[in-house]
Amino acid sequence: MRSFTVLTAILATALAFPQKRTTTITAADILTIDPATSSCANAPIAPECRTAAQAAPYIAISFANFGITSFGEQAALLALMLYESGDFKYAQNHFPGVPGQGTRNMQSPAYNLKYAEYLATVQQASAQGPAALLALVNTEEWSFGSAAWYLVTQCGEGVRQGLAAGTQEGWEAYLQCVGTSADEKRDALWNVAMGLKQW
Repeated sequence: MRSFTVLTAILATALAFPQKRTTTITAADILTIDPATSSCANAPIAPECRTAAQAAPYIAISFANFGITSFGEQAALLALMLYESGDFKYAQNHFPGVPGQGTRNMQSPAYNLKYAEYLATVQQASAQGPAALLALVNTEEWSFGSAAWYLVTQCGEGVRQGLAAGTQEGWEAYLQCVGTSADEKRDALWNVAMGLKQW
């Protein structure tokens, strides 16, 4: 009888303090949003492709590096990267093939220069042209970090607040900041990400 009472007390305590869910994005979260990130088996350019399992740690690092703490901001950045990189299949622009355009959010060469200047001294890479500059910013950590860098350094506080609020208006303001607009697939990725409500 005593063991039953102790077990009941332990169970009641466990239920009173539910287990905390992770606040770090995982491969499972990415796969829920975009199942096409499960494999690189048929990737058009295999060396550029990354799976959800490969991408998740670097995306989490980017959120930490740039202080992206709200779920709404994180979901928007992930949706943008998934869309722009074709489900993480591409790290540079091949269609139409703009030299120097790339990273997982497909930044233009001008923004890659700003990003590289933020990261390191780039005189040598810059002098060698846009392809050398892209190589500098297109490492695993910095390629997946480019969307977070862009949000923090190129978009205003109002855009960040709109994303944190998780509103359609906030999403559209962010898209305007990155120089694009809403479309069906882009919105679908964002809506599924937001539907998770937390990592």
